[in-house]
Amino acid sequence: MCRRVEQNRDIPCIAVADAAWITPFRFAPLGLAKMKRLSHIDSDGRAQMVDVSGKPLSKRRAVARGKIRLRRETLDLIARDKIAKGNVFVTARIAGIQAAKQTGQLIPLCHTLPLGQVNIDIVALKDGAEVQCTAQTIAQTGVEMEALVGVTVALLTIYDMCKAVDTDMRLSDVQLLEKTKNSAALVYNRERKKSGRS
Repeated sequence: MCRRVEQNRDIPCIAVADAAWITPFRFAPLGLAKMKRLSHIDSDGRAQMVDVSGKPLSKRRAVARGKIRLRRETLDLIARDKIAKGNVFVTARIAGIQAAKQTGQLIPLCHTLPLGQVNIDIVALKDGAEVQCTAQTIAQTGVEMEALVGVTVALLTIYDMCKAVDTDMRLSDVQLLEKTKNSAALVYNRERKKSGRS
């Protein structure tokens, strides 16, 4: 961080290197450097909970998804309900719902939201399972963290219940797919972003 004086004005700025490394540094105003302020950090650099009390209530929805790799033998045991700890997918579904409701207790700066619905869908694949969590609420802030926590804990529950018979399990691709406020949806689809499609 630096400051420079221009036409009797004291302007905050940062040093920005030119394309050629041998050229001197030039200075750019912070606004031009496209630096976005982190809402969970105050002006002194301390973590803070974002104040959303002034926002109106909105219907909010978020969808998250993740995968776990499982051996075919493990999938067969799950399908035949032969895992010693019990029904894997049923238990994982309940665990994901419970976890989503506790997000504010798990993530320090998350708001505690009154969830209207949490739905966990688990689908067996050829090489594992896919978990999708949909969370909905009417609140002043988004519900994406609840969806992500629901997916993650459901996946971890599958891992825990199968670890005695499968040492090759791997969690992957946990991501936010969609975030909706009222009728405006932000779709988090990496493939669409790469191709430039809306």
